[in-house]
Amino acid sequence: MQDILDAIMAAEGATEPAKELAAVAGLPVPESYRGVVVRADEVDMFDGMATREKDPRKSLHVLQVPTPELGPGEALVAVMASAINYNTVWTSIFEPVSTFSFLKKYGKLSELTRRHDLPHHIVGSDAAGVVLRVGAGVTKWKPGDEVVAHCLSVELEDPAGHDDTLLDPQQRIWGFETNFGGLAEIAVVKSNQLMPKPAHLSWEEAASPGLVNSTAYRQLVSHHGAAMKQGDVVLIWGASGGLGGYATQLALHGGAIPICVVSSPEKAELCRQMGAELVIDRTEFTFWKDEQAQDTGEWRRFGARIRELTGGEDPDIVFEHPGRETFGASVYVAKRGGTIVTCASTSGFMHQFDNRYLWMNVKRIIGSHFANYREAWEANRLIALGRIHPTVSRTYPLEQTGQAAYDVHRNAHQGKVGVRCLAPVDGLGVRDRALRERHEPAINRFRGH
Repeated sequence: MQDILDAIMAAEGATEPAKELAAVAGLPVPESYRGVVVRADEVDMFDGMATREKDPRKSLHVLQVPTPELGPGEALVAVMASAINYNTVWTSIFEPVSTFSFLKKYGKLSELTRRHDLPHHIVGSDAAGVVLRVGAGVTKWKPGDEVVAHCLSVELEDPAGHDDTLLDPQQRIWGFETNFGGLAEIAVVKSNQLMPKPAHLSWEEAASPGLVNSTAYRQLVSHHGAAMKQGDVVLIWGASGGLGGYATQLALHGGAIPICVVSSPEKAELCRQMGAELVIDRTEFTFWKDEQAQDTGEWRRFGARIRELTGGEDPDIVFEHPGRETFGASVYVAKRGGTIVTCASTSGFMHQFDNRYLWMNVKRIIGSHFANYREAWEANRLIALGRIHPTVSRTYPLEQTGQAAYDVHRNAHQGKVGVRCLAPVDGLGVRDRALRERHEPAINRFRGH
């Protein structure tokens, strides 16, 4: 691994970094590498504990793991940086189910996928790095290419996936429902997960948007989601968070009017720095009287607060991802004929809402799950153009991935938490200095929060 890292580091400050990076093609692929794993023999370690008390620092381990065989249509990537998503938190606390059930099911699909059914699961659904090798049939990418990876792994052998790959019965989220994920020194991806690394960003900045920016793009912008248009009022829960921070930027960049719901003055200030003007303090509203009953009076009060900010308008779109805690309120406040687009459910998967407000006001609920390759590519293009910016607040070395996941689990973070895999320090990998200088304040907006 050191020889590979040395070749990548030689590109720092080089006149022609691509020539330096091409040297990785002549280096041997290591027989093993370090990866962050959960172990099948520990899936019961948190039994009987409340979700909040389950500690990723105890279940996520950095181990030396064997390098898998490279299959057709795949690529090996030397991972310089990755990031934490909620799916890594769910994996680490074995909720709602152990991900080893996903690996076992995937392993039964073919002789090639049997590689994934292991007693350890290498996690992580974001990555930025350098292509080391490509498998048979790969022509778009070559060793030395600087790339980011989106997390949709799909077989595309079924006709259902050829209009929208999210409809493929064999679509999976890489590093969550497959093995060999991005929180590691090497990752295995399908070649159609790869996209060009934005040249003006560092490795950790480039790694951080993949999952969340693509997810927000499909939810808000794509015709598969809410098909947001100019002037739409968009209610965004957790608007300064990993997912909401990109939703807020996409709304602003697309000419919509975001209403940012956040839980602290610091988060409100981040939203204003992004350009949002309408902000609601989430802590002023309690939507549940107890574990069983929601408070419809709080729904009404919340709706009144929204109309106060917008001059009497209800949201055209509600960007939903907290789930159980907020979903009833989301359905209530959406305008007549409006859209609630939902993913993730980080506060709970079992949603309750009053169907009268949906059916009698002809509202729509749209389920949205990550993004297809086209949507992820378009979302990454906006990053590369400097129109949408990363939201990295802090980074950790690979050895402290457990702490990084713990921060996300306890909501003790802003934006995205990055992880340096091979990169020894932050700030490496920047190739387009001029573009970076134009956007430096926005790129660093979340740093230190």
